[in-house]
Amino acid sequence: MRAYGCPSCGAELIYEESTAATSCPYCGNPTVVPGQFSGALRPDFIVPFKLSKEDAVKALKSHYKGKFFLPKSFTGENHVQEIRGIYVPFWMFDGEAEGDAHYEAARSRTYRSGDYEITETKHYDVYRAGAVTFEKVPVDASSKMPDGHMDSIEPYDYKELKPFSTAYLPGFLADKFDVTVEQSRQRADQRCEGTLASALRGTVKRYDLCVLRESSVHLRRGKVHYALMPVWMLNTKWHGKDFLFAMNGQTGKLVGDLPVSWGKFWGLFAAIAVPLSVISSALVLLP
Repeated sequence: MRAYGCPSCGAELIYEESTAATSCPYCGNPTVVPGQFSGALRPDFIVPFKLSKEDAVKALKSHYKGKFFLPKSFTGENHVQEIRGIYVPFWMFDGEAEGDAHYEAARSRTYRSGDYEITETKHYDVYRAGAVTFEKVPVDASSKMPDGHMDSIEPYDYKELKPFSTAYLPGFLADKFDVTVEQSRQRADQRCEGTLASALRGTVKRYDLCVLRESSVHLRRGKVHYALMPVWMLNTKWHGKDFLFAMNGQTGKLVGDLPVSWGKFWGLFAAIAVPLSVISSALVLLP
């Protein structure tokens, strides 16, 4: 933790080491912590917030709809504990993935010949090779943010990517990175490798069966960019448990875990299982 004097009212603000922008709890003045975005720590890009706190609340309520196993009391109560608009630090990786893959594939056809039904199966060796170029593959660089939530609210529209300016920060929180480029690189590599593998597999068509036998990928790493992305974090508490939701502050895509009404679950299970049990018993009793 560190201390910083509010430039508006002089109150001492206590903030985490990674906090880069905050607001004074006494006078409400938005503050950019000195030195957190200077020199090598200065981001290259920023995607400004496009959606408001009210939009985040509406998205959360919409997220509840259609969830049959969600307890009614959860949706009926106003239990949002905290809503924060945060500029989350991201590393953005450029590079290229080149590789090849070997598949065993098969194609079958069935036809009749006299009194016989014949199935003919042909087997093939299939080889594919190619390369995919990547630009700005995002990986969140904050240890406080759950990686699964950050990955799930992608993508961001890079058409609205702006050169970084602190003018976008007032009214929102912001963190500087506390996960290094090297610590984040493995996640970026895995995403690039997975994309190439999917692209190669997508070219193997018109077979009834396709099994990957072996593959290889070579990565060429390029430039790394530093950017801030807009995220609304919503924290709810219900029956003593915390539920965290994240919403893309640009596109409105929202993800998060929800509680399950086990009463509804077991009720539906019984409604399905009992008739099936009766039918099975009846079949057994048939002569």
